[in-house]
Amino acid sequence: MGFSSPMWRQILLYAGLGVGVLAAGAVLGAFIYIYTITRSLPSVETLRDYQPPVTTRVYAGDGSLLGEYARERRIFVPVAFVPKLVIEAFTSAEDKNFYNHPGIDPSGIMRAGIKDIFNVFAHRRLEGASTITQQVAKNFLLNSDVKFSRKIREAILAIRIDATYSKEKILELYLNEIYLGENSYGVAAAALNYFGKSLDELDVAEVAFLAALPKAPSAYDPVTNHQTAVDRRNWVIGQMEDNGYITADQARASIAEPLVTQTRAIGSQTQDADYFVEEVRRLLYARYGEQALYDGGLQVRATLDTTLQNYAVNALRQGLVRYDRRHGWRKPISSIDVSGDWKTTLATAQNQSGIDSWRVAVVLSFDGNNTKIGLGDGSSATIPFTELSWARRELANASVGAAPVKPQDVLKIGDVIYVEPVDNKRNFGLRQVPEANGGIVAMDPHTGRVLALSGGFSYASSEFDRAFQALRQPGSSFKPYVYAAALDNGYTPVTKILDAPFEMVDGSGKIWRPRNFERHYLGMTTLRRGIELSRNLMTIRLAQAVGMEKVVEYPERFGVYDHLAPLLANSIGSGETTLLKQVTGYSVFVNGGKKVIPSLIDRIQDRNGRTIWRHDGRACDGCSAGGWSGQSEPLIEDTREQVLDPQTAYQVVSLLEGVVQRGTGRSVLAVGKPLAGKTGTSNDAKDVWFVGFSPDLVCGVFVGYDNPRTLGSLEQGATVAAPIFRDFMKGALSGQPGLPFRVAPGVEIVNIDYHTGELSDGPGSIPEVFKPNTAPGEPDAPTAEIGGGMGAISDPNAPAAGTTVDPNNGGLY
Repeated sequence: MGFSSPMWRQILLYAGLGVGVLAAGAVLGAFIYIYTITRSLPSVETLRDYQPPVTTRVYAGDGSLLGEYARERRIFVPVAFVPKLVIEAFTSAEDKNFYNHPGIDPSGIMRAGIKDIFNVFAHRRLEGASTITQQVAKNFLLNSDVKFSRKIREAILAIRIDATYSKEKILELYLNEIYLGENSYGVAAAALNYFGKSLDELDVAEVAFLAALPKAPSAYDPVTNHQTAVDRRNWVIGQMEDNGYITADQARASIAEPLVTQTRAIGSQTQDADYFVEEVRRLLYARYGEQALYDGGLQVRATLDTTLQNYAVNALRQGLVRYDRRHGWRKPISSIDVSGDWKTTLATAQNQSGIDSWRVAVVLSFDGNNTKIGLGDGSSATIPFTELSWARRELANASVGAAPVKPQDVLKIGDVIYVEPVDNKRNFGLRQVPEANGGIVAMDPHTGRVLALSGGFSYASSEFDRAFQALRQPGSSFKPYVYAAALDNGYTPVTKILDAPFEMVDGSGKIWRPRNFERHYLGMTTLRRGIELSRNLMTIRLAQAVGMEKVVEYPERFGVYDHLAPLLANSIGSGETTLLKQVTGYSVFVNGGKKVIPSLIDRIQDRNGRTIWRHDGRACDGCSAGGWSGQSEPLIEDTREQVLDPQTAYQVVSLLEGVVQRGTGRSVLAVGKPLAGKTGTSNDAKDVWFVGFSPDLVCGVFVGYDNPRTLGSLEQGATVAAPIFRDFMKGALSGQPGLPFRVAPGVEIVNIDYHTGELSDGPGSIPEVFKPNTAPGEPDAPTAEIGGGMGAISDPNAPAAGTTVDPNNGGLY
C-alpha cells in the first residue's frame, strides 16, 4: 500500500492539521506571552522631562569649589556640551552601531547568542547584547533582573525610545545617568572624581578609561584591580582606532600612558574649609529640606574668601599651639612593642590630627640627646632635643613641671606620637593636638558676609564648631555695649567714674563683691580709661547708673542676644553668646550703627540657573539695563536698620582704638594699621576673647576648653586671643594702605588730657570725640560723676537667687 492510498492521505491530513494547530498555538502563546509582559510597560514619554538627582555644589567667592552634597554624585551636562571624543569612546565601547540601528542591534544579538552557547557550557554569566538605547530603557524604566522577560520588555522599549527621541537625546540620557563607580553618576561627575578634570580637559586615554567602566565599575576599579582596568581601557582605545576615531599613533601613545586616578571624598573639597562647608549644609537643609539638598543640584555661591580663610586657619592653629606648648606635654597617642614588626603596626595608624604635614611616628631608641623615630613608611628619622625643650609635664590647674633635661623626661621607647619635619635633613619636631580649642570669624561689617570661619584646630580632630555652636561667656568683650548705652544716654568719654571696691546684696541675700583683675584701684577716672584698662568696677558702676534695662537693649538690638537678663553681673560678660553673634554685634560699631544679618551665602540657584535666594534682597531697577547710554549709575537704597546713633558708634570706635593703642590690646599694634577692639576673659579664665576691626573688616577670636575649666591664672584674652587676631590681621591687611576709621558727621574732636579729661594741648593730651556741645566747657557738657559710696546695699538689678557669679568675672584681659 503506497503513500497515495486513502489511509496515508488521511494520516498526512491529520498530521498537517496537528502541526497547524501546534503552530497556531505557539504563535498564539507567543502573542499572549508578549502581550502579558508588555501590557504594563511604562511610557517612554516619562523620559521627556528628565530630572535626575544632581549634586549640590558650593563655590567660594573666587569661584573655586568648596564642597558637594549628594546621594548620587552627578553633574548634568547637555549633550551639546559633551565633547565628541567622549561620545566616540562610549559608542566604541558600548554600541558601535548606535547611529544605525532602530534601538536594538540584530548583529550584536547574534554575536552575543553565539558566545552565550559557550557560556552555558562553561557555567559563565550570559552576555547581553544591550545597545545604549536598551541600557537607557533598563536604567530609567525597568530593573536589572537577568530574566528573558525583562530582555523582551527592554527591547520593545528601546525600539519605542528610538522612534520617539533623537539619537542625541538618547545619548544625553545615557551619559548623564550611567553609573561609573566611586559614587559617580554620569560622565561629568566621573571625570571630576577620577581625574579632577572637566570633560573637555580629558585626553584619549582618560576618556577610554571612563568608557571602560559601564560594563562593571567595581571589576575595573583602578585601585583594587589596576591591571584589569588598564587592559579594559586599552581595549576601548583599540575599538576607537578600529572605528576610525583616532589614529594608530594616538592609540599607541594612549596605551602607553599610565593610568593615574584620584578619588575625591564627598563634602568639603577645599582644605581647611570643613567647618564653613558644614554650616552651609545645615543652612541649606533647614531652608530646603533633605531632597533638595542632596538631589536638587543647587548651585551655592558662598561668601568665603579663600585667602582670608587661609590666614584665619593658620592664625588660629598657631595661636592654639602656642598656648598648648606653654602648658606642657600630656601623653603620646598610644604605645606599641617595637621589638617585633613595628612597621606593619604603625602603617595602620591613622593621622587624625587634620594637619597634612604631621605624621605618625614611634619612638625606637635614644642616642644621647637625639631621639630615633620610625615613620609609617618604614623609614627612620630623628627628633633633636631642641624640639623637645617645650615639653614640660602638664600638671593640675594648667600649670607645668620642670623643663626636661633629656629626651627620656618626655618620651619612652614604643611611644606613638605626632611629628612634623623641621628641615630637609630628616629632623622632626614633636607635636600634639591642642586640648584647648577655639574659633575665629571674619566678617564684612557693612554686609554681614562671613569671609572666613574656623570652628576649631581641625575638623578631623573635632567636628564641633566653636564659632557657631559654642555658647560661652564673653567676659570684658561685652563692655562696649555698656559704654555705648552710656554715651547714648548723656555721658561722654571724659565722664568721671569711681574705680573703688564695690559690693551689693544679691537676690539670695549674699553679698556680691566683684573685683578688678589688678586688685588695685584708680579712684575717680575717665570713662575712656575705664574701658581701655578694662576696669570691672567702673563698668559695673556705669551700668548701674545707666540702668541694666537700658544696657541690655543694645546687644539685643545688635543681634548678640535674643534675650539677656538685666543683671549687673551681665555688664561684665556673664551672659553666654556665640562668637558669630559677638562679631555681628561689633560690626554695628564700625559700620556707623547699622544692623547686619550674618550670612555664609550670597546667592542660591536651582539646577537650571534660576536664582532662588539672595542675601542682598534689595531691588535695583537700573541694574538690568542692556547697555550704557549716558545714564547715571543706579543707586541702591540702604535698607539696613539703624540700631545705634552714628555719633555714638564712632565714639565707641574711638574708645576701642584706645584699647589697642594704650590698653589691654596693645599687642595688636604690631599690625601697623588702624585697628580697634576689646579683650575679654570670663570667670577663672575659662573663656578668652578678642573682637576687633579695621574700617572694613571685623574679626573675633575665642579660645577655651570644650568642658570649661581654667586656662591658667596668667592667661587672658590679651595673651591668648589677641595674638591670634593680630596674626590674622597682619595677613588680611598686608599690601593694603592703613585707612583711618570713618568719622561720623557732626562730631567734635578736641584735645584733652588723657588722665584728667580736661581740655589740654600739652604733653599727654589725646584727641577725644564728643557729640556737639558736650566737650568740656561747652553748654551741654555733663558735669555729673559716677561713684559716691561702695555700691547699693540693695539693688533691683542684683543677680537672682541661684545665679552663679564669680568675683573675678571680667577684667584686664
